[in-house]
Parts: sequence; C-alpha cells; structure tokens
Amino acid sequence: MITTSSAATPPMPPLAPRAWLRYDVVSRILDRLAPTTALEIGCGQGAFGARLAQRADYVGVEPDGDSFAVAYERITRKGGTVLNAMSSELEPGTTYDLVCAFEVLEHIEDDKGALAEWVTHLRPGGHLVLSVPAFQERFGPMDRHAGHFRRYSPEEVTARLEEAGLRDVEITVYGWPLGYALEAVRNRIDAKKLATVGDLTPEELTRSTGRTFQPSSRISGRVIAAATAPFMALQRLRPRVGTGLVAVATVPG
Repeated sequence: MITTSSAATPPMPPLAPRAWLRYDVVSRILDRLAPTTALEIGCGQGAFGARLAQRADYVGVEPDGDSFAVAYERITRKGGTVLNAMSSELEPGTTYDLVCAFEVLEHIEDDKGALAEWVTHLRPGGHLVLSVPAFQERFGPMDRHAGHFRRYSPEEVTARLEEAGLRDVEITVYGWPLGYALEAVRNRIDAKKLATVGDLTPEELTRSTGRTFQPSSRISGRVIAAATAPFMALQRLRPRVGTGLVAVATVPG
C-alpha cells in the first residue's frame, strides 16, 4: 500500500514567532555540535523537543502535567522519550552529549543551584545550550506575568556558566528587530492580565507559561513560519542586539 509522506512522517509542531527566532540560533549550534544523546530540561509542550528528537537520542523532562501530555504526544511520535519529572529526579550517573534548557533558567530563583545540577547530567566534553530573555532593563509586565525572576546580560550568563565549571562560553543575542515589537505587544497584554492574577507566586505563574501564546493549528503555524523567516535572516546581521540570548558552553574533558 502506498502511503503519503504526511502519513509516514508526522508534521513538526508549530512554533510561535519568538521561538522561530530562537530556533534559528539553536539549530545552527546543533548542526555544529551534532550530539548523539540529548537531554532537554523543561521541554514545555515539546515543539523544540520534537525537532531535537530527530537529531539525537532524546530525553525531555517536563514537571507540568498539562504541558507534559502535549509534549509526550509530539515527541514520542518523533522517537524521543518524555518524562513528567524534574531533572533532579533522573537516574544518577546517566550523562549526555548535550543538555539544553530553553527559557527555563529565568524561572528559577536559585539559578546557580540549577546550573550546578544540570551540569551533572553532562559527559566530559559535553555541551550545555540554554536560552534566556536578555537585558534586565527590559524586564516588564511580560516577565512578571510569566513568572520570571530576572533577565540576563551576556556577561551575567557567562559568569553563571563559568561558576558552574563550564568553559568556552559563546553567546548569541537574537531578536533584532522583530523581538522588540513582539515584546511591546506582550507587555501591553500582560500588563492587563497582571491585575487578575492576585498574589500568585512566580512558581505558580510559571506553570502555565509553556501553554500561552502557542499557535493553535497547522495553518497558523505555517503562516507564522513564513512571516518570521525574513526576520530570522535579518537578526543574523546584529548578533549582539536583541531581546533574548542563546549560550553554549563546554564541560572540560
């Protein structure tokens, strides 16, 4: 029986505009590193994880039950594994070529402790890749509503990674110029939402972060991808200017 390519290969989950800008940087790093095994910490609804699962023997962990359910469906179809757990609950001693955490560190009050724990999952010579929102002076309603404790400068991320024992830190700032417009819209929307959240803690606000502002259909996903593509190329012209940053660092061999 002849099957169509869409039936044989499930489509990739759609990405939001900011995620496309981020993935433009991350995908080029992954092309260079070519990991065999990968662990993603805080995989959310699995949009990045589904892509990573086609590049490496992939494990993702996601503590939020609702996001985990979506991620499980998306990532297992691509051959990966997803656990409803924290990285600290993984079996001790198992290490990976790549550990990644996208838009996670800013949600953790003890970011130094988190990085120290994440590094334990890396083999000697392995790489940590992470993304965070950039520049504390841009901290606004979007950050507060998402449960962020902070934003980071390139210098701050470099210092945190080196304190965790990592070396050869490389930083790419992304999001110019589209990221500025996207954040302006989110700040206006989230400024109104903050009036309704009461006394929720950053941890409580974080639980729903991975489920907000996600494309709801394949059609909207295709439209977003096409509309964002020119800006993915444009942001490469100014890799030190933008609204987010991606870092890659190495565990000494």
